[in-house]
Amino acid sequence: MKKNSPLFSAKAILIAACITANTTINAQKTTDAPNITEKTLNTILEKNRAYYTQGKVADYIPELGKMDAKAIAFSVVDKNGKIFSTGDVQKKFTMQSISKIIALMIAVNEKGEAHVFDKIGYFGSDKPFNHFSNLETTGKPLNPMMNAGAILTTSLISGEGEKPFLKVLDMVRYITKNPSIEYSKSVYESEKSTGHRNRGMFYIMKNSGLITGNEDQLDNYFKQCSIELTAEDLAKIGYFFANQCVRFDGDSQHKNADVAQLIESQMLTAGMYEFSGEYSRMVGLPSKSGVGGGITVSVPGKIGIGVFSPALDQHGNSLAGYHMILDLVKQYGLSIF
Repeated sequence: MKKNSPLFSAKAILIAACITANTTINAQKTTDAPNITEKTLNTILEKNRAYYTQGKVADYIPELGKMDAKAIAFSVVDKNGKIFSTGDVQKKFTMQSISKIIALMIAVNEKGEAHVFDKIGYFGSDKPFNHFSNLETTGKPLNPMMNAGAILTTSLISGEGEKPFLKVLDMVRYITKNPSIEYSKSVYESEKSTGHRNRGMFYIMKNSGLITGNEDQLDNYFKQCSIELTAEDLAKIGYFFANQCVRFDGDSQHKNADVAQLIESQMLTAGMYEFSGEYSRMVGLPSKSGVGGGITVSVPGKIGIGVFSPALDQHGNSLAGYHMILDLVKQYGLSIF
């Protein structure tokens, strides 16, 4: 057959077309980040705004009960570090359990993963975030995302007095590039005065030898939970862990792919408490919620997402926040599965 025959030419064109199509598809899967706009975010926000009526603002910490149930915000940091936000983007709220991923990062960077997880498990849980779980049997918390494990994690950060808390605060300020971030003294005092369940966990672990310090370490945990930020700040945190601990503006002084992978795996396994399994099926992204109404989400290698709505579901997760994330994930095919 001559190489310039019609059959050969058609075959060559077909092969070239297939190669081009495969290259395009693979490039889209591995490199393209979704082209998200504020208009898109606002459409999703408005669609899900009314979910607050089906949830309940956390009031077991009295100061949290003062939050406006109608407040709602949605923010995304894209692959290039550009920020898109809509809703009550200036509204501040406390990190609560979202601070646990920052404390875990610091503890692992200082002590090493093996040392930290010799005292804490990698397990998920079917119990609420403040459950004692197996503390009274093995003395070892199931994971760093439940309160017991998080209290222990913070106690492992080096430094006397409030130094461990200040390390968490400084890291939050660094990741968000927002030096004005502070903690709410009123929320801290409210948590401290009502946190008897957490105090019980602290002393069980102290009794078993996992914790050797005094209640200053528990105070540091209460303070880190009381750090105030915005949905935009949460999107920056999500971006940070999605991109190997590189900040949204490209600052890579803390770049560490292994630590980012550890944090993301814990977020995926236990970041939404006993809802984590179903959340992984529906959303399929590393996420961490807090009873202040925030959720931070990492789309590995791509973007960060932050949502805020203080009305919670029965698991302690933002109800409208979850549905906003779910809609965004479905619209852009963001699930890692």
